[in-house]
Amino acid sequence: MTVRMRRATLGDLSLICRLRVQRTAWLTARGSDQWTVAGRGRPIEIFADAVGRALDAGQTWIAEVEDRPAGTITVNQRSDPGLWSPWELAESMIVHFMIVDLNFAGRRVGHHMLAHAAELAELDRRDWVRLDAWTTNLGLHDYYRRAGFRLARIAQTTSGPSCALFQRRTSAWAIRSGTRPVVADAQRRLSTTTTLD
Repeated sequence: MTVRMRRATLGDLSLICRLRVQRTAWLTARGSDQWTVAGRGRPIEIFADAVGRALDAGQTWIAEVEDRPAGTITVNQRSDPGLWSPWELAESMIVHFMIVDLNFAGRRVGHHMLAHAAELAELDRRDWVRLDAWTTNLGLHDYYRRAGFRLARIAQTTSGPSCALFQRRTSAWAIRSGTRPVVADAQRRLSTTTTLD
């Protein structure tokens, strides 16, 4: 299966919100409060505002399979207050809002998006890919462990419900032929195409 990463545009905002609503319903049906207002998640309007800012900054990506959107990920150098220390942020790319369309679940799209985050980290000379996961979603924690991440700690903060901090060294990803980002222009518009097993 070939997964292509492209930089998202403002026109993708409704798609990204649809993916969030789809995944929230799926999680709720399985007993999770992730991304629900009851679980202290951001209402969809606040989520859309945050994603809109990331889109404007060129930090959000769409994974495509056979020219169909299969997932989204935002990668930048910021985190919510109280999670990562300033020195940890200085050496990291941080993953946000990673969502795989349920139609592509189990096809390693998420693994490809995480590898893309590592490629961006390598390009920016950052040693770590880090993320915060919903504290009570142990299945999600297991997913990140299977993807090679290690739990760094549970942050002791009241800033939000995603306090399980995971990290993986950028050098831990094997850069295979054809997976390195291609610099398309002077503004570092990156695109990656990879064939996954």
